[in-house]
Amino acid sequence: MTASPAGSTGKPRIGFVGIGLMGEGMAARMLAAGHPLAALAHRNRAPLERLMAKGASEAKTAREMAATCDVVFLCVTGSPQVESVMRGPDGILAGARPGLIVADCSTADPNSTMALAAEAKAKGVALADCPLGGTPAQAVEGKLSTMVGADEEVYARLEPILLTWAAKAVRVGPVGDGHKMKLLNNFLSMGYAALYAEALALAAKSGVTAQTFDSVIRGGRMDCGFYQTFMQYVLNRDRDAHKFTLVNAYKDMRYLSAMADAVNVANPMGSAVKNAFAGAVSAGGGEDFVPMLSDFVAQGAGVDLAKKG
Repeated sequence: MTASPAGSTGKPRIGFVGIGLMGEGMAARMLAAGHPLAALAHRNRAPLERLMAKGASEAKTAREMAATCDVVFLCVTGSPQVESVMRGPDGILAGARPGLIVADCSTADPNSTMALAAEAKAKGVALADCPLGGTPAQAVEGKLSTMVGADEEVYARLEPILLTWAAKAVRVGPVGDGHKMKLLNNFLSMGYAALYAEALALAAKSGVTAQTFDSVIRGGRMDCGFYQTFMQYVLNRDRDAHKFTLVNAYKDMRYLSAMADAVNVANPMGSAVKNAFAGAVSAGGGEDFVPMLSDFVAQGAGVDLAKKG
């Protein structure tokens, strides 16, 4: 694969699509490491303005970005958004030069990822799936993790860039495997969320407060980082403890279901988790964050977790 020339700093030129909760912190870390960076504006220009104050430039289209950058990062909602920014007259593939790497940090459907990778390869472009682990705060701190699906040569080019914003980067296999592993990871985490929510509702209905529940679980074998951010909301009503929306969680569980269907594997636990989030989203809570699933489940049981004692 032919690599395109680096920027004036000697470091690869970066394009970034999706400077939201996670993307802005990631882009800022790459800027701080000396990478020339161009970003695409979205509905809210404030993140772009903050990045431009740090030295970033604005790209008008994804096609323009692909023509002038060495690596383009995508951090968008899911496969429909990835497909939209890749294809079309103003898309990445329309402007891409041979040697470009597209690093998709979204949580996407692996079937879509592998189809896009084949289209990109025909144009001399490499697609790597680099989904994220962590929170927006960890993005700012450069402490995210990423599980990467890519050829070894592509990963070797990407790794130094990934490590500007990730404390841990692991190549898990060829293209598509990163998104598969991310869905498995999110199956576990969203499964915990559904389990915690149901356990807390049952506890409250049975006369056991959330505070008592936490006093037993915290510090024991069932404690973990995800539990702590979940309970930070339940106990302290900290809405920003885990800023991942219910509608995104539901989307990821739908992708997991498609992944299971593609290999003819029964996924009953995944279906149960998906339905927990489907219920909350259909009730109008899609933009609430994952720990707030606890309130939806509690309300269904006729209890209020916000009450203390």
